[in-house]
Amino acid sequence: MSDFILITGDMVMFNPPFGAATVVPVPGTLSGTGRDNIGHKPVCVDGDEKMVMVPGVAYVSPPFVTPGVGILSIDSLGGDQKATKTNSGGKPVLLKGSTFQAKFQVTVPAMQPTPTGPVPDATPSYSGGTGMFVTTNLQVKGT
Repeated sequence: MSDFILITGDMVMFNPPFGAATVVPVPGTLSGTGRDNIGHKPVCVDGDEKMVMVPGVAYVSPPFVTPGVGILSIDSLGGDQKATKTNSGGKPVLLKGSTFQAKFQVTVPAMQPTPTGPVPDATPSYSGGTGMFVTTNLQVKGT
């Protein structure tokens, strides 16, 4: 199955649900390190997805309803997001595919308001999130 190859500048879109938490997603951007270019932009290869970090993202996780802040990142690619045949510089290129698994690292805990004062969310990170890539490359496909 072929799909469009991801390139530098393509968007990383995260979905709001992260298990018990709900984030206010902010898009990230891919930076490719492949040797080949599409439209004068380096292609993205296996490992480039690990460089995506989106800080300053608000979240809540009831009963912690006063928003906290954290960092969104890609946990693992979907099975259809890494080429099996198309390579750049010896590494498989990344494909648009369907969805990837995402994680959320808490940097400022959300708070639960109580009569005796706010109680912080003790969960250091949330998994179970998903996301997708939005590519500007609508010409070159990889397999």
